[in-house]
Amino acid sequence: MPAVPASAHTALKSSDPAAGAKIASPAKITLTYAEPVGYPKIVLTDASGGRHEAGSARAVDNVVTEDVKGPLPNGVYTVGWRVVSADGHPVTGDFTFTVTGSSTTSASPPASASASAAASASPSAESKSSSSGGGSAGWLWVGLGVVVLAAIGGGVAWTRRKRTS
Repeated sequence: MPAVPASAHTALKSSDPAAGAKIASPAKITLTYAEPVGYPKIVLTDASGGRHEAGSARAVDNVVTEDVKGPLPNGVYTVGWRVVSADGHPVTGDFTFTVTGSSTTSASPPASASASAAASASPSAESKSSSSGGGSAGWLWVGLGVVVLAAIGGGVAWTRRKRTS
């Protein structure tokens, strides 16, 4: 039997803003992947769960962009993302960055929320290329749903194949 070519999922190569960065309020989020991607989704949330994306994410080849709704107030923000790689598999991840020096003000989250947000914004925060918790629980459910559907489809195909043998 000839060998079948292996298919690999894409990976996030870089982001602007970068994971763990301390920056002024960005106008957009830009994610660059190792391969072309499709069906992009980006969710930008603050420490209290407020959403800040404007419109829908756009993918052009291996670059996905999402506009940010208005200037962001100082604080920690989580970027949760999901794309479909060229091999058809969904890939998800998230990372945090911190906005500093903004003149925009907002209602402060409770002390416990800002403490946990500050703890999650450690300088070693790296992009994760798999389903992950912490700000992206919705992505976990999407990934779990895809796995369940794939298992059901595989079971049906296996049963049909076994019956025809």
